[in-house]
Amino acid sequence: MAIQSTITLNNGTVIPQIGLGVFRTPDGDTTVNAVQTALENGYRHIDTAMIYRNETSVGEGIRRSGVPRGDLFVTTKLWNDDIRAHRGKEAFQESLDRLGMDYVDLYLIHWPVAEAFEESWMELEKLYHEGRVRAIGVSNFQVRHLETILKNGTVVPVVNQIERHPLLTQEPLIEYCRAHSIEIEAWSPLGGTGGNLLQNETLVRLAAKYGKSPAQLVIRWDLQQDIVVLSKSVHEARIRQNADVYDFEITPEDMAAISALNQDLRTGADPDTFTF
Repeated sequence: MAIQSTITLNNGTVIPQIGLGVFRTPDGDTTVNAVQTALENGYRHIDTAMIYRNETSVGEGIRRSGVPRGDLFVTTKLWNDDIRAHRGKEAFQESLDRLGMDYVDLYLIHWPVAEAFEESWMELEKLYHEGRVRAIGVSNFQVRHLETILKNGTVVPVVNQIERHPLLTQEPLIEYCRAHSIEIEAWSPLGGTGGNLLQNETLVRLAAKYGKSPAQLVIRWDLQQDIVVLSKSVHEARIRQNADVYDFEITPEDMAAISALNQDLRTGADPDTFTF
């Protein structure tokens, strides 16, 4: 059964609210199996990127699942080297070729590369107007980057995909995005590889109260704030658990307690200082 909750983006495209992320999932059987497993367990949203080096395996996992392409939401991203080289159109076609698809549902600028992302956005707008992608957006953009896009572009990004978890709630950025009809996608929603977010005492206590795992609690916390959650796993049990979050609701008091854990703590690169 497909996961039920969705969000309608500012151009009318509908995005499933839970997606499988495949960052650092190795090319080959590991990614093929993770994608196939997710789709067989109700996921309908897969998030990849050129730089993950696994688009070919994502496409293969989708084909093996037997789920019709039209029932799926597939995202990939324009990498920084291609942004600097002004290769937006070429890089997009290369991603399509690796995926084995003739369109993607969402194409994102992966990072706000200085002096170059604005031109890349114009290339994305062309792809969008040509109907080769159903929606376009950005990833890791701060307010000042978004202001540049909104001032100079003609298409408002449908999403901003950002690092977001209870230790990094990013409320001012989210507030700005929502004021401009830009939805939020959370990467590293569970605190990132090697982090100890899920051992947090507050999360462990509240998860026990609801009879759920800390990971399920955090995913539910995002869902109740209308955020798209991109959880990552290659294990079938975990993939299933991460989507088993529709049979409980967190109270407003507990939602506030989770949000109060914020420390502005990044586990990934800072969009203002990244060097790749």
